[in-house]
Amino acid sequence: MKPRSLRRRATAALAALAACAALTATQGQAQAAPAGDTLTPATKFYVDPHSKAAKQALTDLGNGDFANALNMAKLASWPQAEWFTEGTPQEVRAKVRSLVREARVVNRTPVLVAYNVPGRDCTQYSSGGAASSAAYRQWIDAFAAGIGDSKAVVVVEPDGLALLPSDCGPGVDPTGELTATRIADLAYAVKTIKSKARTAVYLDAGNVLWRSVGDMARRLLDAGVQHSDGFALNVSNTHPTDHNARYGTWIAKCMWFATEGPEEARGHTDWCATQYYSPAAPNDGAPGNAVDSADPATWRWTDAWFDQSVGTPPNDALHHFVIDTSRNGLGAWTPEPGKYTGDPEAWCNAPGRGLGPRPTADTGVPLVDAYLWIKIPGESDGSCTRNTGGTIDPEYGIVDPPAGTWWPDQAHTLARNAAPRLTFNR
Repeated sequence: MKPRSLRRRATAALAALAACAALTATQGQAQAAPAGDTLTPATKFYVDPHSKAAKQALTDLGNGDFANALNMAKLASWPQAEWFTEGTPQEVRAKVRSLVREARVVNRTPVLVAYNVPGRDCTQYSSGGAASSAAYRQWIDAFAAGIGDSKAVVVVEPDGLALLPSDCGPGVDPTGELTATRIADLAYAVKTIKSKARTAVYLDAGNVLWRSVGDMARRLLDAGVQHSDGFALNVSNTHPTDHNARYGTWIAKCMWFATEGPEEARGHTDWCATQYYSPAAPNDGAPGNAVDSADPATWRWTDAWFDQSVGTPPNDALHHFVIDTSRNGLGAWTPEPGKYTGDPEAWCNAPGRGLGPRPTADTGVPLVDAYLWIKIPGESDGSCTRNTGGTIDPEYGIVDPPAGTWWPDQAHTLARNAAPRLTFNR
């Protein structure tokens, strides 16, 4: 393509981006949803006209980088979540209220992430959180108050349940008190935020290659998922959408099995087949003859156990879920065999990834309420080192930006590698 033609397209794209807010407002007035709805296939999510991608588009254009400017304008046209990670109760109430009011003006539903639980991320790249359980609950009260009677979708505490204090290493929680408090805090957050009539709440549940089905089902039940709209999967990760959909369906069926299923199964999420094991499989160690979490072709045995033991409960009797597709267009990253002797941190700023399925509440999958871009595409996961002992990320040859920092090169890569190909949201 000739440079002049590309420049014209980039300039036109940015002009379209500038008009996005007005266009969204017009569409919102024409497609008003019933007042009581929270999340339905017709839900339209809020697009921030001042997002980091929108600002990057202007920067790229000013630098004469027309190809990336065009891609950033496209990226900025799609809805992304807004994370709330700190601040006083007064500050978070004001910021949440401002966001939901902006979305309300254009009749769109914003996606918010509450990420401030004490001791989050086991002191790793995204460590932090409220100073105490009492402080956290005051913060959650203010968060919910900020939403008020506006429409909203809230994802509660990414990794907060999959990475409990008891999972942080030997000696971190010897008495179990920290873990019990964490679960109680998550349950408080779910119930408090869900008390707002027009808010859909999803409690984070990790991803398909983390906790086993039964383990996560138990944790969700302990943390009050029954008071929410369901759970969230794959936040800030790159695992394929269909893999997470299968995993989420098993979790939903496992929770039903252990609460509404046969009397003898009550409380026994530990009986559920998983992505790692199924009693329906031979599990004799022979290749292809056991459930392998890295080979979904073997998950047929897990499906078989659920078919035999759980059957087909009606979809409205099962917990639903949402999937983060912000970086999973090309699936998960696997480093070259033998490249790293320790944990390669495959989840951390995985190189060469692409945007996944576009955000929508019309997924066509019965239990999947929405595909969302929960992790903001282009924000770093932290200063990953691949456990090499240094400070440099060998995949990039630099010190990665701190967690949550905007990283233009990563944003450009995600947009360029998008699968399906990135287009404007119309």
